[in-house]
Amino acid sequence: MRDDPGNRPPTAMELQNMLAEGETTSAQLVEDALSRAKVSDDLGIFVSLREDSAIKEAQASDRFRSEKKARSRLEGIPVAIKDNIAIAGEPLGCGSKILDGYISPFSSTAVERLRAFGAIPIGATNMDEFAMGSSTEHSIHGSTRNPWQRDRVPGGSSGGSAAAVAAGVVPIALGSDTGGSIRQPASFCGVVGMKPTYGRISRWGLVAFASSLDQIGPIAHTAEDCALVLDCIGGSDSRDSTCLPSGSTDCYGALNAGLENLVIGLPKEYFQSTGVDAEVLEKVYDAVKHLEEAGAELREISLPHTEYAVSTYYLVATAEASSNLARYDGARYGKRSDAARSLVGMYEGSRSEGFGEEVKRRIFLGTYVLSAGYYDAYYRKAQKVRTLLRRDFEEAFLECDVIATPTCPEVAFPLGSKLDPLAMYLSDVFTVSANLVGVPGVSLPCGFKEGLPIGLQLLGQAGDDAMPLRIAHEYQKTTNFHCAVPPGVAP
Repeated sequence: MRDDPGNRPPTAMELQNMLAEGETTSAQLVEDALSRAKVSDDLGIFVSLREDSAIKEAQASDRFRSEKKARSRLEGIPVAIKDNIAIAGEPLGCGSKILDGYISPFSSTAVERLRAFGAIPIGATNMDEFAMGSSTEHSIHGSTRNPWQRDRVPGGSSGGSAAAVAAGVVPIALGSDTGGSIRQPASFCGVVGMKPTYGRISRWGLVAFASSLDQIGPIAHTAEDCALVLDCIGGSDSRDSTCLPSGSTDCYGALNAGLENLVIGLPKEYFQSTGVDAEVLEKVYDAVKHLEEAGAELREISLPHTEYAVSTYYLVATAEASSNLARYDGARYGKRSDAARSLVGMYEGSRSEGFGEEVKRRIFLGTYVLSAGYYDAYYRKAQKVRTLLRRDFEEAFLECDVIATPTCPEVAFPLGSKLDPLAMYLSDVFTVSANLVGVPGVSLPCGFKEGLPIGLQLLGQAGDDAMPLRIAHEYQKTTNFHCAVPPGVAP
């Protein structure tokens, strides 16, 4: 059963209770977070810290509270922000040389809303360059390390944000998820990561990788904290035409609805896959059996086009990336090459010097599949398969309320062990479908293998972000995996 949560750093809800009771102050929480960030510098989590600004904001939050004006349950809580989500007046580098030294002139909608509700960003977290990677090894700032075992990757591309929560620096972080970049590092780091329904959270101020796939989402120790954040930052935004007009789901209010009469679908294409580590599969199956004992019904379902998901994702994502990254040419955005002797030379030199190898690889592939001779054979066909995948999910949700799968086929792998790009791409096999079809997904810890966390993924119907969080919350009420902490992390 569930351990005493005192053996891990407090959640945002627990900190909020401490603030309300006068046991601590926001200024103290922020100072502690900044101190932890510096102590954990060897993990490569942060690329910049907002020391003076964050402390001033914390002092202002304490004044709000003293006047009984706490703006939300996030009032005075320190948070970390991935380095591709804009904060006005702060560096916005996306882990890339081409944006080294760039200062954002505005804040993203997600950050604006967090601050409006009283949360305090303390700094920017490391990431794979332009969110292209599954290990947080492709960054101008070097690799981030997994707090559980420092010779392992934290996952990616939001590895810095996941590691910040796992290492106890902050209770909440924001990441971005294009093909699993929140859920996969959450799985590897033993925390909860949420990819909302596409359009639930505004992408204004999120540096674009693949615009039809990208979503900002929260990372925390608990589904409860993720629900708090989603309710605060979700909702319509006139600055993002892809944002849903219906506003935010009340995820926090739905957390305690229970599991009675809920049906959990188990796709045979995932549970019968030969590419999944046997122990990972066993722990995930144990988790869904636990949910069955708590009142849910398990039902085998089929997602027949799953085998095409990774190929489809990397065609769509790279095509959109090649278009989005065209603006970084040394003239409109990005550092300009000093060696340029002509306009074309400036473009070529700036991009060649500024982009890393993985980004160049994806630009080349995306440009190729969009070219006149190959558009129909690759990109158009990928979009057709994307439609088939969406229909698979629509039909599956006629039979179940949520779909359960492993988050990843394995636990965190050693740094430098996946130099083959294809091997790295295949680590996204269970996560990319959610982005292609726009449904919400949550990863939560459900076990360990040789001291490394294993993640259970719960996928909900588009628009129903509350359902996977509700089931995750019920699971965490009667299990203790989220209470475990990496070696050396103090409460």
